[in-house]
Amino acid sequence: MDNPVAAEHIRHVTPDEAAKAAARRRRAGEESSLSVTRRARKIQRILAETYPYAVAELDFDDAWQLLVATVLSAQTTDVRVNSVTPILFATYPGPQELAEAEPESVQEIVRPLGFYRSKARSIQALANRVVDEYNGEVPGKLKDLITLPGVGRKTANVVLGNAFGVPGVTVDTHFGRLARRLGWTTQEDPVKVEKDVTALFPPKVWTELSHELIYHGRRICHSRKPACGVCPIADLCPSYGEGPTDPQVARKLLAYELKPGREELLDRYMNGATRRELRAEGHTLSA
Repeated sequence: MDNPVAAEHIRHVTPDEAAKAAARRRRAGEESSLSVTRRARKIQRILAETYPYAVAELDFDDAWQLLVATVLSAQTTDVRVNSVTPILFATYPGPQELAEAEPESVQEIVRPLGFYRSKARSIQALANRVVDEYNGEVPGKLKDLITLPGVGRKTANVVLGNAFGVPGVTVDTHFGRLARRLGWTTQEDPVKVEKDVTALFPPKVWTELSHELIYHGRRICHSRKPACGVCPIADLCPSYGEGPTDPQVARKLLAYELKPGREELLDRYMNGATRRELRAEGHTLSA
C-alpha cells in the first residue's frame, strides 16, 4: 500500500502491521519497565524523523521575549500570540519599558488574546520582578523562574530548554495526553508526568522530545479522534484504534503542514525555513 501521507520521510505503518503489533502486546501481558523504556526511545527516534523541524512554536529573540510569550500563551493559540508579540516588543523592548508602561496601553496590545486585563497585569508584574530582583535579566535557574508571577514549571522548562539550553520536559495538555496514551505514565499531575517521562529518556533529548510530542499531538494524535491510520508510531502505541485506522479516513484528520494540500508548506519546513520566513512568504501556519 502506498503511503497515504504525501511525505516520503514519514514512516508508514499499515493497519495489518499495527494490528499484529497490538495482538503481540496483548499476548505478552503487562509490559516491563525495560520494555517501556525501549519502546519509548524508539518512538522518540521516529518522531524526531517525522518532525525534524520541531521547535518552540512561539516566536522569540531572547529569553525575555520567550518568557513573556509563554505567559501570554495560556488559554490561547501560539499563532495568535505570535501575531501580538511583535507589536508588544516593538513598543516595549525589554522588562524596564514594560514595567513602566501605562496599563491601558499594554491591555490594548494584548486584547486579541482574551483575558487581556489579567494578562496585561501578569506580564507587567513579571517585568517588575525581573527588573527589581534580577537587574532586568531573566534568571536561568528553575528555582528562580518558578518564583516569578505567572511562571510555573511548564513555562520555566520552556524558557530553560529553548533560551538557555538547559534540558527540560514541558508538560502541556498535548504532552500529558500523549504520554498517557503511549503508556509512558498513568499520572494526571504535570509534575508527576514529568518525573515519569524524564526517567525514560536521557536529558539530552528532553527538550526536543517536548517539541516532538506537542507537534504530534497537534498534527496526528488529536484528543478526540487521533489519526491512527496514518500514524508513524501506530505499531508502538498501546492506544492504537482510538481513532480511525483506515488510512484514507485518517488522512483527512491531519493538520497543520501535514494536512492534504499543504505539501508546499511541509517542503519548506523540511528545507529549513523558519516560521517567520514562512509567514513572510504568505503561508498560514494555523491548523
